[in-house]
Amino acid sequence: MIFLSKIKEAHERIKNVVYKTPFAYAPVLSQKVGNEIFLKKENLQITGAFKLRGAFNKIASLSEEKRKKGVIAASAGNHAQGVAFSANYFNIPSIIVMPEATPLTKVSGVKEYGGEVVLAGNNYDEAYEYAIKLAKEKGLEFIHPFADEEVMAGQGTIALEMLQKVPDLDYIVVPVGGGGLISGIASAAKQINSHIKVIGVTAEGAPAMRLSFLSGSVQDTPFVKTIADGIAVRDTSPITFNIIKEIVDDIVEVDDEEIANAILFLMERQKVVVEGAGAVGIAALLHHKIKFGSPKKVGVVLSGGNIDVTMVNLIIEKGLLKSHRKMKLVITLVDKPGALMKLTEILSKERANIVSIGYDRTDLNLAIGDANVSIALETRGLEHQESIKRALHKNGFRFVVE
Repeated sequence: MIFLSKIKEAHERIKNVVYKTPFAYAPVLSQKVGNEIFLKKENLQITGAFKLRGAFNKIASLSEEKRKKGVIAASAGNHAQGVAFSANYFNIPSIIVMPEATPLTKVSGVKEYGGEVVLAGNNYDEAYEYAIKLAKEKGLEFIHPFADEEVMAGQGTIALEMLQKVPDLDYIVVPVGGGGLISGIASAAKQINSHIKVIGVTAEGAPAMRLSFLSGSVQDTPFVKTIADGIAVRDTSPITFNIIKEIVDDIVEVDDEEIANAILFLMERQKVVVEGAGAVGIAALLHHKIKFGSPKKVGVVLSGGNIDVTMVNLIIEKGLLKSHRKMKLVITLVDKPGALMKLTEILSKERANIVSIGYDRTDLNLAIGDANVSIALETRGLEHQESIKRALHKNGFRFVVE
C-alpha cells in the first residue's frame, strides 16, 4: 500500500491549491437506504473532479529540470484537466491525449487551463498508447492517471479529509476504473483504522478491475462501453491491482441504467450534479449492491461532476418516462377540422399538460384521410397515465405508447 506518511506529505503539498471539498451528511439518501450516508463532493473540486489532487502532487514532486521539459498525459477527461491546471500553475507546457469520443465539456476544460489537446483512440487505453509514443518522441514527462505512487498518494488525501470530519466511518464506497483513487483511499483509511471496510464500484461495461479482483489475477477486457466515461478503463494495471487485492474488501458493479438512476436521484433529491463515474457509489447503494447487515456510517466519494449537458438531458428525459411523469403517444385521428381540438379537449379534461406535438398525414402506413399526432405529455404517475389511456379509448382514438 501507499505509506500514510507519503499521503500526509501529499496533503501538505496540495493544501493551498486543491479545495478541501465538503463531506456532508445526506439525510434523504440516508433515510432511503437505511444507513448514515455522507457524501464527499469531489464534483465541487476546482477542475470538477478528484483527479487534480494526484496530478498536482505528481507534478509538484518533479524536479525543476523535468518540469521545464513539459508534461503529457492520457485521459478520458478529469485527469486531463488536473494535469492541465497543474501545468498551468507551474507555468510549464502540457499535452493531453484524449479519446475521440470525450465529452466536449472535458475537452474545453483542458483548453481553458492552457493544455494542448490531441484526440486519439476509441477509449482511454488507446489514447494511453498514443500518449506514451508521443512522450518518447518529444521528451516529455508522462503523468500517469493512476499507476503512480505520487498520484495515488494525492488521491489518498480524500480519505484523510473524510476521516478528519467523520472519524468513526464504517465503510467508504469508491468508484473504480484504473484503481488509483481506491488504492490511495484504501491505503490511508486502513492505516488510520484497519476496521474500515473499503468497497469499490465498477461499471458493468468496464469490468476489468472487478474481474481481476474476483479471480485473483490481472484480467483485461476487449472493449469498454459505459456512460461512466471517467472509469471506462479497458485493461487492468498490475500496479494498482496488487494494492487493491490486498486492502480493498470488495468490488461490486452497477449497470448504465442504475448509474443514470443515481445521477437523476442526486440531481432531484440531493441537489447535486455528478457525472457517470461520480454516481456509481450512489447507484450501488440505491440498488442494494452492498450488504451492510446492521445500519452503518458510510462515506461515498462523488468523484466528479464533469457531465456533458446532452447526457444530462437524455438522463432526465428517460428518467421522467420511467417514473411515469412523462408520456409519449402516437395517436391516429381523422384528418378533418376539429379532430385535433377534440383530442386536446380530452387531454385537458384529464389535466395532462402537452409539452410537444407533431402532426403527420404523409406516413405510408396511414389510410387516406387519417393523420398521426405525436404528442408528449407531462403526467402525474402511472395511475394518471392509465386514466388518459382509458379516456382516449372511450372516445374512439387509436394510439400507441412510445
